[in-house]
Amino acid sequence: MFVASGSAIATAGPGGAIAAYVGIGLMVFFLMTSLGEMATYVPVSGSFSEYASRFVDPAFGFALGWNYWLNWAITLAVDVSTTAIVMHFWLPNLPGWLISVGFLALIFVINVVSAKSFAETEYWLSLVKVITVIVFLGVGLLTIAGIMGGSHPVGLKNYTTGAAPFVGGLPATLSVFVVAGFSFQGTELIGITAGESETPETSIPKAIKQVFWRILLFYILSLNFQVKCNDDNEFLIVV
Repeated sequence: MFVASGSAIATAGPGGAIAAYVGIGLMVFFLMTSLGEMATYVPVSGSFSEYASRFVDPAFGFALGWNYWLNWAITLAVDVSTTAIVMHFWLPNLPGWLISVGFLALIFVINVVSAKSFAETEYWLSLVKVITVIVFLGVGLLTIAGIMGGSHPVGLKNYTTGAAPFVGGLPATLSVFVVAGFSFQGTELIGITAGESETPETSIPKAIKQVFWRILLFYILSLNFQVKCNDDNEFLIVV
């Protein structure tokens, strides 16, 4: 979210980036409600691959399953590469490939030890992520109001700085739809876990209904409060 949104803002401006994330967010919400209905009706571990085979064609389900595997294989490579970009802030002299290999080995060990170790790690890292986003939103709001990062409120002036809010017009906005779509990856995991839930008829609809608020909080609001640090270590609102 935080790494990818920077390129989206730079490419299409704050208005174009927000439009792309809102558009993809609506698509994801409607997709998840449809998936939620199928997952509640037929809670199987195969999830959408099984639904595609059952309701469309076995060949379609086969292709969907392998495409989804390839999707996550690419995502893993992107994630371990991103760790090198982030860690270079603290370790600028350490080779990026070494950082990526280290995190890849850590992920491998967590998965090999046991399913419980993976679940516990996922739980606590997700909790850290949620707390980080909430703190980030608070700092962003205080910076906009001028309470932090300087004596003058930033307000909404960055929405009209230069060619903003829309940079590059419609083509640039459409181009960042791909970035926005990639950022939303993972929401479909609710459907995958339907077959492992003890009470899918109640837990799945509850989780699906929360998707709307999570999209609003973790994507749309975060995108509006994007910040960066300049050479004087003062926080400046980018969006």
